[in-house]
Amino acid sequence: MDADRLVHEAWPAYEQQPHDGWIFRCAGGVTKRANSVLPVGLPADLPGAIAAAEAFYAERGLPCVFSMGPGAPAGLDEELERRGYALVDPTLVMAGTPKGEPVPGVRIEERPWPEWLETWWAVDGRYGSGLEEAARICAGVPAWYAAYEEDGVPLAVGRGVPQGDTLGIYCMATLPSARRRGLGRAVLRGLVARAGGGPAYLVVTAGNAGAQALYRSEGFEIAGRYHYRVR
Repeated sequence: MDADRLVHEAWPAYEQQPHDGWIFRCAGGVTKRANSVLPVGLPADLPGAIAAAEAFYAERGLPCVFSMGPGAPAGLDEELERRGYALVDPTLVMAGTPKGEPVPGVRIEERPWPEWLETWWAVDGRYGSGLEEAARICAGVPAWYAAYEEDGVPLAVGRGVPQGDTLGIYCMATLPSARRRGLGRAVLRGLVARAGGGPAYLVVTAGNAGAQALYRSEGFEIAGRYHYRVR
């Protein structure tokens, strides 16, 4: 599984600039995933490529961030550390063939509706007023948007991105007042059922043991890891 490519394509920055095999990505500063360098392969001029990346983000008023996945060239992580880049957000890629079944109460649409966005942002809105940019990222590729609703209010949400025979699962979020009711599980199973089953993957922070336990119980196991280097 090419996790670098899958994650890059499923959560697409709306501004992308190639540089010597790398991709500089920008989406208004919303999420590191869409506002970081994807350093796949070793450029001909490594110091020059790092300098170009730093200039790209400086021009946009953003910190220079590198996404350090399996495709990152050997030695880059150590070079960035030497330059004072901090290691942040160690993340797991989990993959498997999970269970899927339509669940009563789970609504699935092909575009995020306002209440879906509000629920997701209420849980994952770490970027202040960036909801408009986040919605633009979501709309960058075809996807399904699922929510477990009560009285028209989404209590748990998720996003499924069909990528060939693989389903990418993103934006899993449950309102704090609705947790420990199995609603996240219902959303996950609904998305898998909508895709017709088959292999799937998701990403989860290394410190989120609760979410990892849920995903393991649904058939996911650790398939890879990545982290970020932030200047």
